[in-house]
Amino acid sequence: MINVTKTFLPPFEEYSQVLKRAWDKGWITNNGELVQELEASLKAYLGVKHLFFTTNGTIVLQMAIKALDLTGQVITTPFSYVATTNSILWEGCQPIFADIDPDSFCIDPDKIEPLISSETKAILATHVYGMPCDIEGIHAIADRNGLKVIYDGAHAFGTVYKGKQLLSYGDISTCSFHATKIFHTVEGGCIITNNDEIARKLMLYRQFGHIGDEYFSVGINAKNSEFHAAMGISNLKYIQGILEKRKELFDDYSQQLKGVDIQLLSAGSTDLHYNHSYFPVVFSSAGMCSKVIENLNKESIYPRRYFYPSLSKLPFLETLQSTPVSNSIADRVICLPLYHDLDKAILSRVCDIIKATLSC
Repeated sequence: MINVTKTFLPPFEEYSQVLKRAWDKGWITNNGELVQELEASLKAYLGVKHLFFTTNGTIVLQMAIKALDLTGQVITTPFSYVATTNSILWEGCQPIFADIDPDSFCIDPDKIEPLISSETKAILATHVYGMPCDIEGIHAIADRNGLKVIYDGAHAFGTVYKGKQLLSYGDISTCSFHATKIFHTVEGGCIITNNDEIARKLMLYRQFGHIGDEYFSVGINAKNSEFHAAMGISNLKYIQGILEKRKELFDDYSQQLKGVDIQLLSAGSTDLHYNHSYFPVVFSSAGMCSKVIENLNKESIYPRRYFYPSLSKLPFLETLQSTPVSNSIADRVICLPLYHDLDKAILSRVCDIIKATLSC
């Protein structure tokens, strides 16, 4: 069975050797030495001032909204994983959907400003498939209107934009370290800021709002364990090789599907060093998309409809904003299998099935 992704695992002996350091000390949670080491290594790799390792990539979105004291409306993208919208709702805010750019699949800045009202407090944008949002456009709008900017960078680890890691932009940026991601800690995530005051809030929120017997604020339990940190420490040394291999496979897909009647993601900007986290394909119709999925499934190949549905169509929301581009892309897109040790023969078979289906 070929899934859309596959978890990278370091040699077990390397992982167990790192974990043994915590095991021998009996310090396996509550901001242990491995968590602190991983945070320091990630800050150095990403070039950021403050980074907190957490339990997952959803809770950090909730923490970001809380740390920025957001109320009222948050303008966001309808083309993302449901966690983006759920986090806004969970924190008592109202998501306002601005449609997406048809080429990058990220939120379209031209659609943001007309939606701003006296109730608007922030923009929460997703770097879709690890591709950067229009950062300059979003920040210009935020500056003109006094808005905060949060980036959901769940896919963005390893992408560099204009010489800086993509996760270094915004008032707050978040990332997921789920096992399906390029860099993972089995379960986990992080929250990033370069603002000292926000960082102190986030530190307290992660650990129930207290340090020892001194209590400073409300808080939750977003701490992660030494077991998860050990996986991160073990995996980080392999990240460059993983990124290089994914680029090679991404380029193979692009070459083999060149000239086919589909829309592919363009990652050719000179300002961008892309992490090649996904290989999305957009078909001419929802029917053709379904047919390709059916034919791939017949050979035990399982792409993913990612993202589907458009979040503006979630059944528990009453959405007033029109998002025709997101709705259309969500109906026609799939992500093809892409992972560090994908067999190129399988990659070619995926391409052959797509081309054969489109030629029928």
